[in-house]
Amino acid sequence: MNRPMPNTAFYIMSSLMRCRDLLRPRNRILEEVNIEQGNHILDFGCGHGSYTFIASESVGDEGKVYAQDVVRLALDMIEKKASKLKLDNISTICSDCSTGIPDESIDVVLLYDVFHLLGDPGAVLEELRRVLRPDGIMSFSDHHMSGRNILSCVTEDSLFSPSEKGKYTYIFRKRSN
Repeated sequence: MNRPMPNTAFYIMSSLMRCRDLLRPRNRILEEVNIEQGNHILDFGCGHGSYTFIASESVGDEGKVYAQDVVRLALDMIEKKASKLKLDNISTICSDCSTGIPDESIDVVLLYDVFHLLGDPGAVLEELRRVLRPDGIMSFSDHHMSGRNILSCVTEDSLFSPSEKGKYTYIFRKRSN
């Protein structure tokens, strides 16, 4: 992402996303990912946490969810809600690319509805590939892009290979060196 959006714009977007979540619950989308207890998840471009909290429940106490966004207000909202719900398995990261997560430590990357906003999508894909375990997956969805465009953008640098297409998401696996 080029730069964080103003707080007012974030509040408006967040309200719209909550309405969207009522019409199409995010758990239906995450069912395509097969998140398991103990998994480590990176929710890149997490926004207000539509997927973060569902993933937190899915990974359980032994798992971890990293919620990353460039908007500090979004992360503050997630931290407040996680504290209220006593969810110790959520950590936030404020960044537009670098995660600070150790190499090959993530089982699943969630890259939803944010790719079209990225200022340097190639750098982001390189970072996501770096943190993803060899057998991990990246689940991708962006309704602002066509399926052909998604496949082209994600695979053009040979970092990821398409694995499967679900009703809502594309699943990619990292290519070995």
